[in-house]
Amino acid sequence: MTPSKETIQSSIPPMPMPRWEFVAMMASIFGLQALGIDVMLPALEIVGDYYAIENPNDQQLIIFAFILGFGFPQLIFGPISDRFGRKLLLQLSLIGYLITGFLCMIAPSFGSLLFLRLLQGVCCAGTRVSAGAIIRDLSKGRAMASILSLVYTVFMIVPIIAPALGTAIMAVTDWRWVFGVLGVFSAILFIWTQFRLPMTLDPEDRREISFGNIINGFSQVLSHRITVGYMLASGIIFGCLFAFIGASEQVFDEVFGRGDKFYLYFAGIAGLLAVMNYSNSRVVERFGMRRISHIVVLTFIALSAINLIYMQFIGQNFWVFYVLFVLTFGCFGMMGANFSSLALEYMGKVAGTANAVYGFVTMTLSSFLGFLVARSFDGTVRPLLIAYVLLGVSSLLVILWTECGKLFAVGEGKT
Repeated sequence: MTPSKETIQSSIPPMPMPRWEFVAMMASIFGLQALGIDVMLPALEIVGDYYAIENPNDQQLIIFAFILGFGFPQLIFGPISDRFGRKLLLQLSLIGYLITGFLCMIAPSFGSLLFLRLLQGVCCAGTRVSAGAIIRDLSKGRAMASILSLVYTVFMIVPIIAPALGTAIMAVTDWRWVFGVLGVFSAILFIWTQFRLPMTLDPEDRREISFGNIINGFSQVLSHRITVGYMLASGIIFGCLFAFIGASEQVFDEVFGRGDKFYLYFAGIAGLLAVMNYSNSRVVERFGMRRISHIVVLTFIALSAINLIYMQFIGQNFWVFYVLFVLTFGCFGMMGANFSSLALEYMGKVAGTANAVYGFVTMTLSSFLGFLVARSFDGTVRPLLIAYVLLGVSSLLVILWTECGKLFAVGEGKT
């Protein structure tokens, strides 16, 4: 039976700290994922040269090993979070993230580095499940979308500064510290959450870990049409994001010859993404998650198609590509929080499991699609833009199935 909106609202406890601090804390935890990817983007070629890898595309594996580790473990961490609470899982995961960050600095081979990155992704998965469940414990619906948008706004500061941070680290010290900074940041978060974050899951709401309870929790998530639909739609379209992250350095360096200013161009893309996330936090409670996200998906498809047509038939002009691409990328800022809030609207009692399934499916699907697209890089932007159009249309088709053929619905109580 689907709980009423009044029942969901009455089950939401008050914030345990000022809203600004809660947003900053959750954004920092979410930021572990972005920092673990983006800080080393300027170092990929150097790391590849150090380990003498033969295929330049193999340097992307430093990114995708982390992403791979981030996926499946969430299915394990979800029930653990629902049983033992969010804080315990969060802090154990922060310790693991810290240790693997420092071990990456002394990895004796490229294979061992990839293995450690895989483990670091596993630890990051624990932080992501915990933070997502904490946010759902303390908010829901449009309010949750607003908080997530603010979290993503602060979180997007990380992609803006991380490549520049990586460049600065390599300018003053050894490249290994692009991994060491991950351990330092994790240590800071551990101390912060230890003293400021209480348990958010009431003892009476904890679910015993048993085969029946686990299956029941997964069943609740996977049998809800809205949850499944927006989970798949998000995973498909965010494959575009991971495709760009994987091939971004090659696009700016090999296609347009602007690798020396890569971090500045990357910051511009992430900057608009942050602005769009903040804008979503200001308007979502008025206009609703569906209306905003559906319009933005259509905009995403249109901008990608225009960029593809120009690059294919007129020429690969950098500034035309960059301006259109920045606008396209900005669309992610008004999809992520809304898709997530729609998917988790009625999952309050199994928030840990729901976040785990949502995170696993979206991350696994998006990283797999992103990996395929990034590996298809052929010295032009054509494969990337073709993928953006196709994945955007595929996501729209899933949304049409989810909403029974109707877009732009205002009501948030549909099942």
